[in-house]
Amino acid sequence: MCGIVAYIGQKDALPILVGGLKKLEYRGYDSSGVALVSCGKVATVRASGKISALESKLKETPISGNIGIAHTRWATHGAPTEQNAHPHTSFDGKISIVHNGIIENYASLKAKLIEKGVCFKSETDTEVVAHLIARNYNGDLKEAVLKALSLIEGTFGLAVICSDEPDTLIGARRGSPLILGIGGEGDFFLASDVSAIINHTQKVVYLDDNDVVQIKRDGYSIVNMNSHEVNRDVQDVDFDAESIAKGGFAHFMLKEIFEQPEVLKNTMRGRLLIAEGNAKLAGLDTNIKELRNINRIIITACGTSYYAGMVGEYMIEDLAGVPVEVEYASEFRYRNPIIKPGTLVLAISQSGETADTLAALKEAQQKGATALAICNGVGSTIARTSDGGVYLHAGPEIGVASTKAFTSQVTVLAMIALLLGRQRRLSFEAGADIARALTELPALVEETLKLSDKIAEIAKQYVKANNFLYLGRHFNYPVAMEGALKLKEISYIHAEGYPAAEMKHGPIALIDENMPVVVIAPKDALFDKVISNVREIKARGGRVIAVTTEDCKPLDEFADHLIKVPKTIPMLMPIVTCVPLQLLAYHIAVLRGNDVDQPRNLAKSVTVE
Repeated sequence: MCGIVAYIGQKDALPILVGGLKKLEYRGYDSSGVALVSCGKVATVRASGKISALESKLKETPISGNIGIAHTRWATHGAPTEQNAHPHTSFDGKISIVHNGIIENYASLKAKLIEKGVCFKSETDTEVVAHLIARNYNGDLKEAVLKALSLIEGTFGLAVICSDEPDTLIGARRGSPLILGIGGEGDFFLASDVSAIINHTQKVVYLDDNDVVQIKRDGYSIVNMNSHEVNRDVQDVDFDAESIAKGGFAHFMLKEIFEQPEVLKNTMRGRLLIAEGNAKLAGLDTNIKELRNINRIIITACGTSYYAGMVGEYMIEDLAGVPVEVEYASEFRYRNPIIKPGTLVLAISQSGETADTLAALKEAQQKGATALAICNGVGSTIARTSDGGVYLHAGPEIGVASTKAFTSQVTVLAMIALLLGRQRRLSFEAGADIARALTELPALVEETLKLSDKIAEIAKQYVKANNFLYLGRHFNYPVAMEGALKLKEISYIHAEGYPAAEMKHGPIALIDENMPVVVIAPKDALFDKVISNVREIKARGGRVIAVTTEDCKPLDEFADHLIKVPKTIPMLMPIVTCVPLQLLAYHIAVLRGNDVDQPRNLAKSVTVE
């Protein structure tokens, strides 16, 4: 949510900053801006709308310099206007800042500044910080930032420049990610996401909460809020610029859907022990004995990760016999959860920066639970805060609507279920069967992706629909929820996911010839029950799009459209059945002319409440 990129070095900063913003636009695209120290002054250009609008303004008002900051915004405080766009400049014109996060006490700080004669030009909380730094500036930018931050309550990722110190760039973080990039020849970068700077360096420092970094062309130093110097490791980024390019696909989302076979291989690589009917997850090694003694699991997550957690609930209870609850992280953090000895909390987040999920994880730790993470963002805050965990190895996911992260999350949960099951009641033979089935998934998803053209034809018939209903049972009920979410996110069509049996308890009232119903109905133990639901839909004039397995015939006479996918064991079917739903949402959104990668009002990583 919102993107920061900053640069100091010997090169012209503007192309680096604008190029970085383009890589970050998936994090926020309501407005954007850049500020450079040029000829002893701060020069700022801002625009509402996407980065292209900023580029147009920069052609009219060119600026140059070798130190600068830039931002792309997802609006929180204040409308997405040029006036509210970052960077924000202090009352004296000397200090310029970009900010991710929320200043919770900005109203009281703003009132005090107004009393002292400061005039505000925006509706944002960020402008308060710029003025506070300026009020505390006495020739030392780092000290001014530290004094200002001591007055602030809330979260922030900050980059700050000052016209009086054209050789100094300051960064600070608390609760919002910020990364220091170390280039060659005196080049340094700040960014909220590695993707913004991957073209320039693969050596980074992940700043911790309450770190303040001072960067000059000859080096950098990091202190905490008490001005005590701290050391942070330099790490190598494990992906390159090519992995965040579209690679010939029309959209990042489509590319990421089609990457899933390879992603699943990467997620499972080196983790399945077929000869032992087990899984080995290195990130859980230090907790392996503790896992034997857990008697309850809470999975906490948001959005797509929440639905992956729901699939994991079924898997773990089925294989390991351990009771599992799945909770929205946004609710978990604000109630008083009962956590007794023997409770394990699994926090799931694609980015590893989701604010609600991070807060839920910390709450669980505060109450004495072992808290493990499942995330994609290497070096992310959740990964570093947790007591252990598993990386997805899904590679960068740029499309706002998550696809490959969902399938890799479910795959990791399947391996965790296998591991816990083998510790308890799962036989070697059953474990080996599951491990072999997991290894077959990439090929099955590859086969399913061949249905894309057929699904595109189906999409043409429903492009003007106003509502969709998605139904599934057991392992595929969460798939119905996730399928409905995908359609809502990118097509803006209202859609709801339900357990199929719940249709009779209300949603059936909505069904008529204008209500498409997507039914996930693989040939499994509950198939006959779902067939009954399909009959009820058809009896009321509903139109049925059925996702089923290749060995299934009974649906042929009832469904208006059949999408037949390869079969696997029931617990792994969600990894296959979700793919047609991703493609259906994608093709409908494209036909409606929507921006698939950057849907309205949404941002990729929700780092604020």
